[in-house]
Amino acid sequence: MSISAQNRSLPDWFTRIRTRQTVLPRFQRFEAWSYANVTQLFNTVLQGLPVGAVLVLEVGNQEPFLSRTIVGAPETGERVTEHLLDGQQRLTALWRGLHNNYPDRTFFLYLTDDEETGQPYWVDSIARWKNATDGDYRPFWANKPSEQWARGAIPLDLCAPGDNAVTKFNEWARKAIADTDEREKVKDRIWAIRQIFATFNLPYLSLPVTTQKDTALEVFLKMNTSAAPLSTYDIVVAQVEAGMGQSLHDLVSEVRKSCPDIESYYPAEDVVLYASALLHDKPPSNATYMEKDFGTMLVSTWEKLLKGISSATIFLQEERIFDAARLPTDVVVPVLAALWAEAPDGLDIEGRYRSVLRKYIWRAFFTNRYEKSTNSRSLADYTEIKAYLGKSRDAAPAVFDEKQHPLPEIQELVNASWPKKKDRLARAILALALRQGGYDLADGSTVSRANLPKREYHHLFPDAHLRELEVPDDKIYRSLNCALVTWRTNRNISCKEPERYLAERRAAAELGEADLVARLASHLIPYQEMIQGDYDAFLEARARLIHTAMQEICGTTKVDANIAPSLQPA
Repeated sequence: MSISAQNRSLPDWFTRIRTRQTVLPRFQRFEAWSYANVTQLFNTVLQGLPVGAVLVLEVGNQEPFLSRTIVGAPETGERVTEHLLDGQQRLTALWRGLHNNYPDRTFFLYLTDDEETGQPYWVDSIARWKNATDGDYRPFWANKPSEQWARGAIPLDLCAPGDNAVTKFNEWARKAIADTDEREKVKDRIWAIRQIFATFNLPYLSLPVTTQKDTALEVFLKMNTSAAPLSTYDIVVAQVEAGMGQSLHDLVSEVRKSCPDIESYYPAEDVVLYASALLHDKPPSNATYMEKDFGTMLVSTWEKLLKGISSATIFLQEERIFDAARLPTDVVVPVLAALWAEAPDGLDIEGRYRSVLRKYIWRAFFTNRYEKSTNSRSLADYTEIKAYLGKSRDAAPAVFDEKQHPLPEIQELVNASWPKKKDRLARAILALALRQGGYDLADGSTVSRANLPKREYHHLFPDAHLRELEVPDDKIYRSLNCALVTWRTNRNISCKEPERYLAERRAAAELGEADLVARLASHLIPYQEMIQGDYDAFLEARARLIHTAMQEICGTTKVDANIAPSLQPA
């Protein structure tokens, strides 16, 4: 078997996807990238950097595997000529982003300098949603060219290669940009950006049509699960040992011994590299780790770093964030480690650190602060928060800026998906609920690190019950419909409607209804809407409870006075 390497431009890939010549074998996992991954890919392409080669299997008269099209692509077309074995996430992101066909997201191009790379343009995205009475998606400004341009935002699909995008851009520009000279300048810039996409080369390795099915599967598995290239950490280990005569493996073992819980949140070796870079005011990137004197810097602040990692872990436990599976964004872990490394011990000043860092992590969880440019933003947050905690208390960090990073609106909370997925907002909602105590609905035990393995993700309105009501799956699997309960409670509730299983709890609880209300309140679950059984009203009511708690912990002053009754018995 021979594998040939070939070049293919992005427009050629798009043609093959559009005509269904290139499809996916059905055994591949589905689209898995976060919007942050998609954004990063587009900004990599705009920098003119490669994104790696993909792998295809040539197809003859008969497809060797059952297949499906890339998400968002036409499902009918010409004869299938190749199966995409590796590269699904990249090609799906490029296709969907440049066609703007994500249902709950819109990607925009901004013609300003990128804060991380210095590039004169960059890509980011915004969440989209509809209320029940809306005719169009919110936020409404994102539907109007003039308001898009007022924010410096150009829909990314207008930058796609092809004549259709040119026509669409010209129509958009006439509506968006009143000044003729400015419009022509923007057209010239968009033409240049369109050329970047039109000439972008995504190379591929091709397995010949004669490749046996078992051989193709073996190659697929090796490409996806068995490759073990030398890691950045391995290289840094060698540099430290060569330059300092000390073993970085031994130092990281010291971290695991003195702070064993850190690995519940973040790999010990990675947090050591990341936090060490921040402590020396350097971006946490491979370029920094590969610097000749990085090992020397790391060792020079070792004791401080140990203190910071330990304090960060304790702080996360105090906030009742128990592990990586319940952590909305892991970027906060090394930033916390670096900031706690600088913290004084005891009394009021330590209290100030705790208050500011609490606000920091919850704003990081609930806003899009780390969906883009995580390296530069984590360094900026470390630098700005450290200054804010010191003498420069008037200069609030960017992460606290409501205009740059607004907290989600109630409908965004309603739409947040199931928290078992790697969805930041969904996990943030669950984390905030657990912070209230998370008492089990039946036995009354509070959720803890020790009993977490015995807890399960429970549908407050059971999925079987909602399916009987013909509620679609994406609406059943909402973060607001989730609570962590013991496996016994989950089995006992099974598919019972809320009114029935809450009646059973009321009858069984020694303290009666008041005890049950308190247990629900410890998850920020509205009692009245639960017993009434109106799922939409329940989602809305719980979103308001979460919204109020979110605003309070994130340091805003907006509180909805109509929320408290939802936690009370009728």
